[in-house]
Amino acid sequence: MSSLIDSPAWQALQTHFDVVSDLHVRDLFEVDPKRFEEFSVQINDFLFDYSKHRVTEETMLRLFDLARQADVTGWIERMFQGEKINHTEQRAVLHVALRNRGEQAMKLDGKDVMPEVRKVRAQMRDLSEAVRTRKWRGYTGQPITAVVNIGVGGSDLGPVMATEALRPYAIHDLGIHFVSNVDENHISDTLERLKPETTLFILVSKSFTTQDTLVNANTARDWFLKTAEDEAALASHFVAVTDNVEAATLFGVSADNVFKMWDWVGGRYSLWSAVGLSTAIAVGMDQFEDMLQGAWEMDEHFKTAPLEKNIPVIMGLLGIWYNNFFQAHTHAVLPYDEHLRYLPDYLRQADMESNGKSMDRNGEGVDYSTGPVIFGQLGITGQHAFYQLMHQGTELIPADIIAPVSSYYCIQAHHRLLMSNVFAQAEAFMKGKTEQEARAELEADGYVGEELEKLLPYKIFPGNKPTSTILFNTLTPRTLGSLIAMYEHKIFVQGIIWNINSYDQWGVELGKQLAKNILPELEGDAAVTSHDSSTNGLISYYKQQRSIRDR
Repeated sequence: MSSLIDSPAWQALQTHFDVVSDLHVRDLFEVDPKRFEEFSVQINDFLFDYSKHRVTEETMLRLFDLARQADVTGWIERMFQGEKINHTEQRAVLHVALRNRGEQAMKLDGKDVMPEVRKVRAQMRDLSEAVRTRKWRGYTGQPITAVVNIGVGGSDLGPVMATEALRPYAIHDLGIHFVSNVDENHISDTLERLKPETTLFILVSKSFTTQDTLVNANTARDWFLKTAEDEAALASHFVAVTDNVEAATLFGVSADNVFKMWDWVGGRYSLWSAVGLSTAIAVGMDQFEDMLQGAWEMDEHFKTAPLEKNIPVIMGLLGIWYNNFFQAHTHAVLPYDEHLRYLPDYLRQADMESNGKSMDRNGEGVDYSTGPVIFGQLGITGQHAFYQLMHQGTELIPADIIAPVSSYYCIQAHHRLLMSNVFAQAEAFMKGKTEQEARAELEADGYVGEELEKLLPYKIFPGNKPTSTILFNTLTPRTLGSLIAMYEHKIFVQGIIWNINSYDQWGVELGKQLAKNILPELEGDAAVTSHDSSTNGLISYYKQQRSIRDR
């Protein structure tokens, strides 16, 4: 048994779980009328309600003991101080420096990184304003009317999510497009709507060697040069976000238009850097900096709030409670705001790439569950799709329900109906429907006798399905920043308790390495025998069918 499972705090939680695991939250509310006040936290315009969880006061005390045992507070300090807590890559984890709004230094190896961060931020402001005001001109002298972000993973999901979330703040005659899939259809479908002379490409790759991104970038380059014909024109239509300035300039990007990336920023935490340039162009640098402000405010809360009132800490501990004690290995993110439609996708990568690990910090295999499967969808859509399983299926799926108190336009008939579903679903997950309630409902509908008894079992809902409800006033840039940072820190807390490194992603590399080996094997007609029989057979079938088509 591992040191974590064998630890005093874990064992105390296991003993406690054996006592309370069958408690129903409906009963807890009946016993404690003030449960909402006791199990909710408010900061700024955020309300985090976790009163509908299967926890008691003692549960939370024991979970906080687990956090103290893992020295969560100490690890928070180490991250913000720039220690190289990503030990397998010997890197600091300083994405928090990207949104630092205070005057304090943030040091790496004794050097303050903030002057360089502010320099890139100013560079972002200059370019984004030039494009938005139409001062940036293409090679024919026409203004830019379309921006295409080419990246993959965090270089795509973050900007996609944030740009859509802040859509009401965007210039709507400036098209912002995103290409991530190496499948030719993604870039072909995007480019067919655009004109080379009015399009600006943002190439996002820390190393400028990411194969998927470079294939798409070269396709964009070829498409552009078919019209422009002069490679000198590339400088007016391509910018890059990378740590490899030399490779970007060889591609044709002007050195003045290369935006710095740093190895202390993981891709899935890079939205706050120049990776967010497409978002800054879409909504303006003032709004982008408001997003940074919101994230910084959540950073300050995370650093200074006691564990008992610390929202990311509580979120992380609740996840541990279900994942490791209830054996609930799936978690749903359910936003009730159309503009947060890509938030579940973004958080899926942030969480699963961070905590999807089976080796602890000591290089030993874990004997406990780590990162859960994250999934989700817009709440209203999900209600007519997978909520059935959540309500009456055999799986326990904790969920976060996220909603704005008012929307940007806030048409009353729409928004009140939306919010009625928010509150109703959270209540339904918690309360369920007892046999007595179902019977009374059927009788009221005119069912009697055998007909009633046959239908009755299908109308019973067990309830006791845990949800957190996260409310905020309106989805503004500042709110969005706080929301994302909140989840980042929740992921961090869970990684610390599981004693894993949340900031490397070696599992992502294996497929890339194998793809590089296979790519040259796809040329020609020679038989491939270097793999297992299945892979050899699949490659042979592909080459055979391709040759038939090419005849």
